Amino acid sequence: MFTGIVEATGRVKDIEKRGGSGRITVETPFRDEDAIPTGGSVAVDGVCLTVRAMKDGLLRADLSGETLARTTLGRAKRGDRVNLERPLTPRTPLGGHLVTGHVDCTGRIEKKERLGEGVLVHISIPEGHGRYVVEKGSVAVDGMSLTVCGLLPQGFSVVLVPHTLKVTTMGEKPVGSPVNIETDIIAKYVERFLKGYSGGLTRAFLKDHGFIRD
Repeated sequence: MFTGIVEATGRVKDIEKRGGSGRITVETPFRDEDAIPTGGSVAVDGVCLTVRAMKDGLLRADLSGETLARTTLGRAKRGDRVNLERPLTPRTPLGGHLVTGHVDCTGRIEKKERLGEGVLVHISIPEGHGRYVVEKGSVAVDGMSLTVCGLLPQGFSVVLVPHTLKVTTMGEKPVGSPVNIETDIIAKYVERFLKGYSGGLTRAFLKDHGFIRD
């Protein structure tokens, strides 16, 4: 579990793709005392990966076929800069929102507009994912916890403040770049729950669950 507050950026040192899987090596600023133990988790551009080995700042992790197919890591190349976040702990401030690192889809940067010292970014997403995004709600873009400031016919818009532009990769990504999208997991659970009720939100349902009283 993560918060969507990017700690640092790293750089892809090597990436191998063989058959339906792969392996990635990322140069990170984390030293041994900061390292994630073997078998631990780390978010790379918002993708939760299991650490295969970490030494002298080099992070190595395996990539499943699902990861290669569903996220931007399937298109990653040597030299790419990536956002990094270590997992949430009981002592970590929850400055963003609950992020699982399980990417739903990839979106596309459609437009970037200067907005004072920040940047307004319009992002398109595949059909079927928009119902999980709400205005003023949270969304993770390349592992960054962002607030949705507006809804678009096929996507949403977010504002990047100067700090985000400085410490993440988003400021340098041009229009047309793909980005990893993780929508709010709560919305997906609610949808799944409600599908179990063929009658929808009937008066009987609301009464049984304490939402209304006679």
